Amino acid sequence: MQKTAVRCDVVMDEETGTRRAGILLHVTSLPSGRLNDDARRWLDFMANAGLSVWQVLPLVIPDANDSPYQSPSAFATDPRLLPRRDDPVNQSDFEEYCVKHAQWLDDFALFQVIKRRYAQQSWVDWPDPWRHRDTKALRTTREQAGAEILQIMQQQYRLDRAWARIRGHARDLGIELFGDVPIFVAHDSADTWSRPQDFLLDDEGQPTHVTGVPPDYFAEFGQRWGNPHYRWDKMQENGFAWWIARMQRQYELFDMVRIDHFRGLVAVWMIEAACPTAVEGFWEDTPGDALLARVQDAFPDLHIVAEDLGVITEEVRKLRRKYHLPGMAVLQFAFDHFADNPHKPGNITPDTIVYTGTHDNDTCVGWFSKLQAHEKEFVFQVLETAPTTDIADLMIQTAMHSKASLAMAPLQDFLGLGSKARMNTPGVSEGNWRWRFEWDMLPETLPERIKHMITESGRLHAR
Repeated sequence: MQKTAVRCDVVMDEETGTRRAGILLHVTSLPSGRLNDDARRWLDFMANAGLSVWQVLPLVIPDANDSPYQSPSAFATDPRLLPRRDDPVNQSDFEEYCVKHAQWLDDFALFQVIKRRYAQQSWVDWPDPWRHRDTKALRTTREQAGAEILQIMQQQYRLDRAWARIRGHARDLGIELFGDVPIFVAHDSADTWSRPQDFLLDDEGQPTHVTGVPPDYFAEFGQRWGNPHYRWDKMQENGFAWWIARMQRQYELFDMVRIDHFRGLVAVWMIEAACPTAVEGFWEDTPGDALLARVQDAFPDLHIVAEDLGVITEEVRKLRRKYHLPGMAVLQFAFDHFADNPHKPGNITPDTIVYTGTHDNDTCVGWFSKLQAHEKEFVFQVLETAPTTDIADLMIQTAMHSKASLAMAPLQDFLGLGSKARMNTPGVSEGNWRWRFEWDMLPETLPERIKHMITESGRLHAR
């Protein structure tokens, strides 16, 4: 297969330029949902199947609905991922860890303790001394809750140690770990409480403007996400210190990271906090170019992927290409009558990661089952193949044979599962993020079948 000259080192083998294949599965979807022997066994399965990239969702603490995209910390790892059994804390290592992560760890532990004291209320509802970070009040809390704060810090240390073991095993197998960075953070988070100057908040800590996207074909009233916007001017003045710390964290955890809602690094949709929908809003430019330049200087080995789904402007495309970042294509979005649709197999370029579907899509089987007869017929026309009863396999094969430098599919598609195995339905608050597989769901023939697809499509095997 002819090798491309386009720079796609983020997803291509640096020596050979060979294309690769990977799988999307969050840690919580492992049988135990923890960073234990299940994770190592999973990596062994991937290596036997020739899969060389494991993509997970954010490892952060999820919200009350289990979403990892609204977290009380952009840095802290979800304690529910901890192995049930772990080695004792090594005091010298722990002290070194605390010094290294002091920029976020101290505030996070204090934030968690105060929330417990005030029945998990949002920080804007705390008494004034704690809401406004009065020095004396915080010192008193640290003194009174020293053991509790220490426990939270040790928990984060143990989580990092558990992930480091997983990452080491992945590296030994030739598998890269692929993380995810939500562009915005939750309002009720240690980040906004500890750095209110970096967010568009009023004197009481409430957002003045919140995030979302304007109305489109899919959402009549747009989407009102509700996260506070950044004070991009202040962030740029201090050299994007918070962002650099955030990306440093990703660099420690992953080989690759996806920036969710990448178009927000060009412009964001500003919604007044009082507006109940996203209909009334305006676009405001952001200094994403300057931010990416800082990130690239600080972490030249951190490979970044741009989540550029949806309505994307030429300015967004130019920014992505300037920094040689691969974009995304999703095959489930390929089946319309527009010849220039970037998700159509024939339009997928080497500087792209192609997915059968993402964590926000239905499974391929579930998606296809909901199509009308003429729509199903059109799918096979676009894919230029005879009708088949195994739509998931066909979509995976299509992704593998595309020109994309990395082909990805959720485990649910490799298993041919229906809608009950869907990970997330956007706009629905309950019942998401909970799917798990069991080991007996993986046929003994599955690794060999996947390896055959990887070989046949000319993609690189894991070591």
